[in-house]
Amino acid sequence: MIERNKETLIKANEAVKNGDNEGFLAYCTQDVKWTFVGERVLEGKEAVRQYMAVNYIKPPQFDVKELIGENDYVTAIGNITLEDQNGKPTHYSYCDFWRFHKGKMAELMAFVIETGDLEEF
Repeated sequence: MIERNKETLIKANEAVKNGDNEGFLAYCTQDVKWTFVGERVLEGKEAVRQYMAVNYIKPPQFDVKELIGENDYVTAIGNITLEDQNGKPTHYSYCDFWRFHKGKMAELMAFVIETGDLEEF
């Protein structure tokens, strides 16, 4: 189960990298919940879809450094670069805790820190 969940997350991330937000959402439960700690909470696929449409205008570039699995959870640690509407890139380091339910991504708790020019993880 742990390896299958890791594979699911890898495939979902590939979809995002390729600009396929709907492909990513296919790996999520209908009632998926994203919590960006200290920022906002998105509830349901439609809320995530809308977030992605605004924030992933250009597919994000990310580098997963570590994937750690335990029971129904996978933790991903890495770096991500997002471009704003003017094409200005912003660099972040992140730690994502994903909970899976019946093989799909059901909940995300994301700790994201803007790194600017600082050395990333």
